[in-house]
Amino acid sequence: MSEPVKWGVLGVAKIATEKVIPAMQRGALCRIDAIASRDAARAQAAAKALGIPRAYGSYEELLADPEIEAIYNPLPNELHASWTEKALAAGKHVLCEKPIGLDAEEAGGIIAARDKSGKLVAEAFMVRHHPQWRRAREIVRSRAIGEVGAIQTLFAYRLLDPENVRNRPPGGGGLYDIGCYAISTARYIFGAEPQRVAAAIDFDPDFRTDRLASAILEFPGGRHLTFSVATQLAGAQRVTIAGTAGRIEVMIPFNAPPDRPTEIVVDSGADLVGGGARREEFAVCDQYTLQGDAFARAVGGEAALEFPLEDAVANMKVIDACFRAAKSERWEKI
Repeated sequence: MSEPVKWGVLGVAKIATEKVIPAMQRGALCRIDAIASRDAARAQAAAKALGIPRAYGSYEELLADPEIEAIYNPLPNELHASWTEKALAAGKHVLCEKPIGLDAEEAGGIIAARDKSGKLVAEAFMVRHHPQWRRAREIVRSRAIGEVGAIQTLFAYRLLDPENVRNRPPGGGGLYDIGCYAISTARYIFGAEPQRVAAAIDFDPDFRTDRLASAILEFPGGRHLTFSVATQLAGAQRVTIAGTAGRIEVMIPFNAPPDRPTEIVVDSGADLVGGGARREEFAVCDQYTLQGDAFARAVGGEAALEFPLEDAVANMKVIDACFRAAKSERWEKI
């Protein structure tokens, strides 16, 4: 690409101002030219702090900026679909934070808007761009750990602030915020879609959002993902990919630090004390930078969009089924 893609950001969410924007600014193919907030002072403060040239006091003003080519949408979950559609209607490409909607029907509605606009839309699952996940999938596909039959995922944090958007309906709760990662990465590793799910969900009586969700997903061939995600337990992240001839442990699977190497452990299972284990280390990188540049290459026509909108809709179908299964207390088809 001769010129970086010119981006605008909807809102001043913490993930945007502290992680995604700085990471994209370090990329070779992204330029953050504008940011908007419904509070003009907040937009101006964020623009000043991040060195962004233009600040707008409304999202509509940003979408009307003819210089902006692509929009990053980190708004609260319940605003993802509507503002993604508005951005498409304004002729912008969109990278939208996960989940792209509150259910598969809402997410699927964006397809028509995308097709009408002729622009690109993707859900921002940055982890699939990190080399540790690329390598894990490569090992699985090579059958170096045999036939993979099970993936186990734990993702937890403790957040008790009632004003935090993650603790407020309709878009809050663990399944939307982090359960989506467990589902997306299993689909990525298995290279398949799950067929049915059983789930149990505990809701906070005051917040009315799910604070602990556990599920079993059955994939073709009798393969399983089992996961637990929690918003009120001690912080933890771990993924185990288990095969007939070994396993892979992804040590920091989701919030991989951008300032130090990461690693996976490949273990033959020779014993229970690590006698068959070897570690693979990955150089320092920022998965948000990699994600932004990958989307920019697709915008520039240099590469196909690896994870198009249809992938986001497929992930939402699984989340929908998890909620149904917890309510029905039986297996639910996806």
